[in-house]
Amino acid sequence: MLEIQAVRNHTENVIKGLEARHIKDASSQVETLLDLDDQRRKIITNLESNRQEMNQTSRSIGKLIGQGKQEEAEAAKSRTSTLKSDIQEEEQMLKTIEENLFNILVSFPNINHPSVPVGKDEKDNVVAFRNDIEVKFDFEAIPHWELATKHDIISWELGVKLTGAGFPVYIGKGARLQRALIAWFLDRAGEAGYVEIQPPLMVNEDSGFGTGQLPDKEGQMYHITAENFFLIPTAEVPITNLFRDTILNEEELPVKRCGYTPCFRREAGSYGKDVKGLNRLHQFDKVEIVHISHPDKSYEVLEQMCDHVMGLLTELGLPFRKLLLCTGDTGFTSAKTFDMEVYSAAQERWLEVSSISNFETFQTNRLKLRFRDESKKTRLLHSLNGSALALPRILAAILENNQQADGSILVPEVLRPYTGFDKIG
Repeated sequence: MLEIQAVRNHTENVIKGLEARHIKDASSQVETLLDLDDQRRKIITNLESNRQEMNQTSRSIGKLIGQGKQEEAEAAKSRTSTLKSDIQEEEQMLKTIEENLFNILVSFPNINHPSVPVGKDEKDNVVAFRNDIEVKFDFEAIPHWELATKHDIISWELGVKLTGAGFPVYIGKGARLQRALIAWFLDRAGEAGYVEIQPPLMVNEDSGFGTGQLPDKEGQMYHITAENFFLIPTAEVPITNLFRDTILNEEELPVKRCGYTPCFRREAGSYGKDVKGLNRLHQFDKVEIVHISHPDKSYEVLEQMCDHVMGLLTELGLPFRKLLLCTGDTGFTSAKTFDMEVYSAAQERWLEVSSISNFETFQTNRLKLRFRDESKKTRLLHSLNGSALALPRILAAILENNQQADGSILVPEVLRPYTGFDKIG
């Protein structure tokens, strides 16, 4: 959530930033926001004045009665009654104005960092890096969903039987390869200084609000109505919320956490080739890295997180590229996002496997996550997170890109100590 003072201090930049995000009537919405804030400030000033006067007048009544000044005491009583009525009316006005102000603020996306290219959609994203690995076959390659069925390592039919489409069942070496990837990702995160967390898979509404899923992505989240819990769409939500309503000392920074969880997304509106096989699931596994950073260092941290993810992809021997997302494709809460995509040689298309984002103060303002600087002043921290990595499309790329002419599939060398086998088939 944007800070109201930042909107006031940098109004033109905020309007330009919202327009780059394709927010309609950005200028008039910001004007309305600031007008409401002016009203709020005026009412707060009046309230404080009236409360102070009422307290002073109330204290004077007993003294006036004791001095025999009955007429003045009655006037004071009448004045306190008027003030009480005024205060109640002003409190109700303040509540209404604050609700309206809040509703506008939470509807605004984050303002993009100046280095983010202005664009409409994914076609305007910029390739920031691409490695030189190429996968070519001298035979007809087949997609991962056929490979998985051929080797009996994933069952799509059993998933439909148990739950529905988008819930595959991993079998034998398929399940073991999943487990190997999770363990390896977590080990590599630990080596990079991230402390592992095993969080709940359900969160409350406050947690959903804290990281920006609510009120924005209700339609993409599974809602457990009886308890008003939400199944997590990513481990980012519970891990970042560990620090909600927290004030850290500067020497405690940076805070680095990671965690493996299943993730749950409704993916409403998905169809066609994008949902074939492992390309888009309702339940999938992911290792997430979360970084709570000093505001002055967060963009350096963003690059470090990207380097960590690119290192994983390099060790897996996968062709990948790093995309800088444009303003029209950046997520609601993010100031700057890099996507990592791996190339699927059998599908002949790029598959997103990670998003690494700097949210600046957008989440920490909601979370009330702050730190005390050297002068003991309290300031908002910056939060960042990234997939390191999401498993389904990584698994799809491993199966497709490592298939052999004899129909077998080679396991990446770094995973073999975890799988206990070097090929499937």
